[in-house]
Order: sequence, then C-alpha cells, then structure tokens
Amino acid sequence: MRMDYFSDLVEKSIAGSKAEITGDGSKFEARVVSDAFEGLSTVKRHKLVYAVLDEHIKSGAIHALTIKTFTTDEWAAVE
Repeated sequence: MRMDYFSDLVEKSIAGSKAEITGDGSKFEARVVSDAFEGLSTVKRHKLVYAVLDEHIKSGAIHALTIKTFTTDEWAAVE
C-alpha cells in the first residue's frame, strides 16, 4: 500500500488537514496539520488520527505509528 494512500485518508477525514505519512512498510510516522486540532489535547488529536487509520492498524498493514499533530499556527512556528 502506498504512503500517499494513508495521507489521503487522513486528509479526507480530518477537516482542512494536510498529512504526510512516511514509513518502511509497517512502521509509520504521521505528521498532520489541521486547525481542527485547535483547543484539543495531544491525546484527543492523536485519537482523531488513530480513528481514521484504525482499520489498517487492526489489519496489521500499519504495525507501529508515531503521530505528530499541529494546528496551522503551531506548524508555522516549527517551520
């Protein structure tokens, strides 16, 4: 399965998001930027991303997932 498939899933499911998912085939890192994260704790942000990818985690297509989430303003400060 291509990395951009997972990125597209996240972008279609989380309003106004931009996702970049990289990995080696089973271990992945997701970086997601969306104003939908505004006011949410890190745990709640991660739950949103996990919910989108849950089917692929349960199937074993994604074995390990590291998630980094940012609002647009937070991302601008990091870049």
